[in-house]
Formats: sequence, C-alpha cells, structure tokens
Amino acid sequence: MTSAMSMDAMMAELNRLKAENDSLKKQVHRPITIKVSEKGAVSVYGINRFPVTLYAQQWQRLLSQAEDIKTFIEENDELLQKRSFAPHMPPQQNDSNN
Repeated sequence: MTSAMSMDAMMAELNRLKAENDSLKKQVHRPITIKVSEKGAVSVYGINRFPVTLYAQQWQRLLSQAEDIKTFIEENDELLQKRSFAPHMPPQQNDSNN
C-alpha cells in the first residue's frame, strides 16, 4: 500500500509539473518597446502591465546612475523580491506603417 501511495503522489506531481510547463509555454515573451507619450514623455512598454513613463531629463538622470543601480541590485540580491511577470504590448497605432 505504501508503494501505491508513493506512485499516486509521483503521478500527482508529474501532472502538476506538466500543467505548469504548459502554462509557461503559453506565456509570450514580447520585446521591450519605446514610444513617445501623448504628453511628450518616453514610455517603455513590456516591463509591467502599464508602461514606465518618464520625461527625457528624468530618464537621463536615471540612466546616468545605471552602474550604481546595477551594483546596488547585486549587493542586495538576497533582500530583493523576485517577481515573474507577463509583459504586455503597447497599444496599436492607427497608421498603416506599423
């Protein structure tokens, strides 16, 4: 009876892993895209559900600190929460060139 229960547990785990694998295969990894917002800011799509939008000067200030941010993330990796996310695409433009 112990081996039957063990086999049932293994089959349940196998089925769970198959379902998880199928779910991961269905996720679409879209590229990060950049657009100019209606208000003239820079919007980066594909990171979260909504775009990350900053004005050019804000992006320049943030990007000038890129190495410091990378170092901070590396040094605090064990404290930082890891999230999986499903990226979203930017809204479709109405012109025929895209």
